[in-house]
Amino acid sequence: MVVAATVGGALLLTGCSDKSDEAADSVGVEPADSSLASETEAAKAKASPTSSASATRSPSASASPSAAGTASSSADQSRSGDGSSTRQGSGSTAADAGSESGPNFPVPVQVGNATQVITVKASGSYATVTAWAKGSSGWKAQFSTTAGRVGSNGVTAGATRQQGTYTTPSGTYTITEGFGVESSGTAMPYRKVVSTDWWVQDPESKFYNSMHSEEGADFPLTEAGERGSERLINYPTQYAKALVVNFNRWPAVPGRGAGIFLHVNGSGATAGCVSVPKATMDQFMNWISPSAHPRIAIG
Repeated sequence: MVVAATVGGALLLTGCSDKSDEAADSVGVEPADSSLASETEAAKAKASPTSSASATRSPSASASPSAAGTASSSADQSRSGDGSSTRQGSGSTAADAGSESGPNFPVPVQVGNATQVITVKASGSYATVTAWAKGSSGWKAQFSTTAGRVGSNGVTAGATRQQGTYTTPSGTYTITEGFGVESSGTAMPYRKVVSTDWWVQDPESKFYNSMHSEEGADFPLTEAGERGSERLINYPTQYAKALVVNFNRWPAVPGRGAGIFLHVNGSGATAGCVSVPKATMDQFMNWISPSAHPRIAIG
């Protein structure tokens, strides 16, 4: 999403779509507890008809994401992500189980019941992003890219991260759905976005940090200003395919941040999301499965 923020007297458009390394973006704050939100909470949220865009859900390519586990926007720094002016709150969605370093995990992971994990090992605004699967012989890497990107100011502690810092929150988070301009090619619940789909980043909206259609919107249908949201179809490159990182969800606290995704690389660093090359994103979509209770660990 592109949000207007004032930095040193200058008005900047912030979000988590495509930005250069120098561009600034606004990012949300993660609640003090950075453990993952449970799939139970995701299921409850999906069962609640809070969003007309996400009311219908099924693990098919045409399924609509629910307001609870919907895809958040965080493309690259020129757009997407949890852009808006800095606000504070308490509450976020993180992993619910003890940390497991595993013999090979490059970052701490709260594994819980997951048998699929995505690790993001950042260095500055760059990252190595790796898919892991647990089998009878333990955890093994499945595929990886060294061409991943994170926020232009790198990774910061999710529990203390402030919106508007252009950082990616560390921690472990569940992944329960995806969305994109393209057809899914995934077993995950997925919504192929249309022109009326928005990722809500207006802190005054009851649909904050969820996908919603223009019908019944209680938020301004604009990407500009403090109450701006993200019109997802405007970013066909970054949001060709995306997975929602369940950061600041269930409940979503206004000002903590909205729209953190794993999506396709844009032209540079992101505003807070994690991005990977298109070929790698296709691999993730083909590989990931809801039955594996997938999680993403960022560090």
